[in-house]
Amino acid sequence: MAVGHRLFPSPIAVAAELAELAANGPLLIDLGKTLLRASIAFVTAMILGTALGILLGRRRLLDRLFGAWLVVGLNLPAIVVAIVFYIWLGLTEFALIAAVVINKLPLVAATVREGVRSFEPAHDELAAVLRLSSLRRLRRIALPQLMPFLLAAARTGLSLIWKIVLVFEVLGSDGGVGYRVAVLFQSFDITGILAYTTAFILVVLGFEYGVMRPLEHRVLKWR
Repeated sequence: MAVGHRLFPSPIAVAAELAELAANGPLLIDLGKTLLRASIAFVTAMILGTALGILLGRRRLLDRLFGAWLVVGLNLPAIVVAIVFYIWLGLTEFALIAAVVINKLPLVAATVREGVRSFEPAHDELAAVLRLSSLRRLRRIALPQLMPFLLAAARTGLSLIWKIVLVFEVLGSDGGVGYRVAVLFQSFDITGILAYTTAFILVVLGFEYGVMRPLEHRVLKWR
């Protein structure tokens, strides 16, 4: 649309607003806050979810005891988790990040659990014959088999975390992309909202093509 309207701004108007917000507005600060929250939640959820997934995949008794809770976690509405954590812990940074971790952790654990279940028993027998140490077993046998599942959990989890962090920022935070979009909504500033949305999309695409795909190519090159 070459000629914009207040409710349907043109791409040129959105690009101009984006440049103005980046140069003189809070865009970069807001993006930094959102990315920091997403990064902390992502790393924490990946570490805890991977450990839990390995335990559930290796120990059938634990899987029987906690498998149902994993299903509950996968289907629990994110908005409910956010509200509960904000009530328990207040509108704090810790509450926001903890709520995001709780929402992502079951997805990682379930994916890693399926990866562990797909391990070839012959590889474990080979490790026992060669008397490999636990560290060498992990590095030479377990991780190569588990890596496709870890990458799938990371990519799916990232797509989930981006969305959840923004929603939680709308509910309560002192800054971030979601917080700013909520402020712009109150003044019906559709140009500003689209500018922030465009900036966030560019960051997500940059991370996908600049980090995830090169990492996937490097890690799975042996295949």
